[in-house]
This record gives sequence, C-alpha cells and structure tokens, in this order.
Amino acid sequence: MLEAAELPPTFGTDPRRVVAVIAGGRSAVFRAKEGAEDRFDEGARNAERVGQPDLVIGVSASSVTPFVRGAVEEARRRGATTVLVTASRSREIRSLAHVVVRLDVGPEVIAGSTRLKAGTATKLALNQITTSALASAGKVFGPWMVDLRAGSAKLRDRALRIVAAACRVSPENARRLLARARGELRTAILMGRTGESYAGARRRLDRVGGDLRRALVKHEAASRSRKTSRRG
Repeated sequence: MLEAAELPPTFGTDPRRVVAVIAGGRSAVFRAKEGAEDRFDEGARNAERVGQPDLVIGVSASSVTPFVRGAVEEARRRGATTVLVTASRSREIRSLAHVVVRLDVGPEVIAGSTRLKAGTATKLALNQITTSALASAGKVFGPWMVDLRAGSAKLRDRALRIVAAACRVSPENARRLLARARGELRTAILMGRTGESYAGARRRLDRVGGDLRRALVKHEAASRSRKTSRRG
C-alpha cells in the first residue's frame, strides 16, 4: 500500500497504474482484520480484472497465505505475469509464480512475527522492483526523478534543485526554466540543455515518446550533423 501511494508523486504515474490490494480491504491498513488473509476466494476475486498486459506481485512472507495464493493463481490463469515476494525457504514455491523473489532474512527475533525482518526486507524489495521498472520506463534521468509531481513545498524545491543540477544553472535560472516549461520538469531540462523553446522541446519529446535521454541524444546527433555540413 505504501509503495503504490508513493509512486504518483515520485514518478508522476497514473494512480491506476500500480494498484495495491490488501486482505481485508483498505481499512485493514490501520486495523488488522484477522482471518481475512485466509480467504483464497477473495484473493482470486481481486484478480478477476487483470489480463495479459498486467504484472501481479503477491507478497506473502510464508508463501502459504491463501488470499495471496488465490490472487496469484487467478492472475496466472488470466494470462498475467506473476511475481511472488516471500521469505519462505520451501522448494515448492518455485511453481507458484513466474518469478519468485526469495528474501533470505533468517529466523525472526520473535518467532513467527514476520512484520519484523521479513516485512522490512519486503519493503526494500518492492522499492527495487518499482524503481527499476520506472527507471526503465524513462521516469529517471541520471540520478534524478524527472516526472515528479510538485504538489508540496518539498517537491517544488526538489524540482528546482533537479533542474539546476541537470542543466548546471543557478537556482534563479532553474526557476525561470520551470516557469517557461509550465512546470514540466523533463521539458525544462531539455530546454536548459539545448536552448530549445517550450514548443520545440515538447515536439522533440513527443517524437521519442517523452524519453528525455533519447531526446538529448537526437539533439546532439543533429547538432553534430549540422556542424559537419557547415565544415563541408
């Protein structure tokens, strides 16, 4: 639930792109609903809307949670790719999902209390999965998040610092670039690094599906080509 909630402001994703489901429903985030995790049929019902383009990640420290198994099995039946994140050592888990991420955390300090090491390790694994996926989707340029939604003072300041660092300009110039780019972070960076107008930068990004790195590579290639032609 935390992972899904954090992705839209961090990477500018549609809230419907990564959807979190928990046994017992959303209220179970704040107050445990004992027995909800035992509902295999309820887990399966929550996977009824997925299909071939989707990725379903099941999280079960023990790997035997019926709710999670129901969701993963139904997702596989419907053609979705499945992942299981678990701390189980059982060999049987290999067949439960297309990809099994096994967290070798060892015995818990309090026997059976998987909210401790297994819970912490799971959050780290989900951080790695989502960050890698969204970086591959062009949401990251260098070390910077270039699709963040600046909906708070902290994120507005971060956007300013990202533009300043990526373009190697002063904070004041970064502020001007963001204003000219209508607050669009990747557009501001492209404008700052190429000297393009807002319209020109938007056209260049649109031609490469919004991929800032590809837009810069194409700009540099075009610049070299023009220089070569002038020398000729």
